[in-house]
Amino acid sequence: MYLNLIQVAESFGVSESVVEGWIRHDGLPYTPDRNRLLFDRAQVTQWAAKRGLAARVGFLAPENSALTPHLRLGPLLRAGRIWRDVPASDVPNIFERIITVLPGATPPVRQLLGQRVRAKDGVTMAPVGGGFALPHPSARITLGRDSGTVALLLLRDDLVLAEPPADGVPVRKLFFFIAPSPRGHLDLLAGLSRSLGHGPLRELVERSAPDDEIFQAVEAMDAAMVEANP
Repeated sequence: MYLNLIQVAESFGVSESVVEGWIRHDGLPYTPDRNRLLFDRAQVTQWAAKRGLAARVGFLAPENSALTPHLRLGPLLRAGRIWRDVPASDVPNIFERIITVLPGATPPVRQLLGQRVRAKDGVTMAPVGGGFALPHPSARITLGRDSGTVALLLLRDDLVLAEPPADGVPVRKLFFFIAPSPRGHLDLLAGLSRSLGHGPLRELVERSAPDDEIFQAVEAMDAAMVEANP
């Protein structure tokens, strides 16, 4: 799995300039690709471990890490809904519609988020390979534990990205999310990226399974998390 500069910076909770400094001065491994930088997840994880960077979160979270106990994907996905046959050109409008019904948020907060996702670079698209991406607001906001949402958008045509996916597979499946807190943001990045790497959720989305099957799979993941973290 390859990550881009933004994803690596978010995973460590640092700025992109810090990651660039690690490349220049600390030997962070990377691959140049058409005027951008790509990072092999395994290589970055090994590099971090050797330097005692234990706070691996987001896309670099340990494989056995789980979402915080109160952060369940099932309720978040039911709040954000599954959107089918969405024209790629309509994606920004769908993001705004999702924000207008964001649970636990006041109208001023919803208005602020709507403005942010409409701004230039207001959404980080975060492609994760296989035609999937994890778009989310670039700016963080603390909403409170009863807020947050996850929405699945199944597109009818290819989404044009500023940086093409590293694997060359056009993006047509989006898990758009807004987390209740900065820590929740990192947890959602980790949980969704792992789920889309392999497993039943990925398979169901790839074949456009009915909504009920997708919800049941997500709720089964939540139940397994509770058993693993009683």
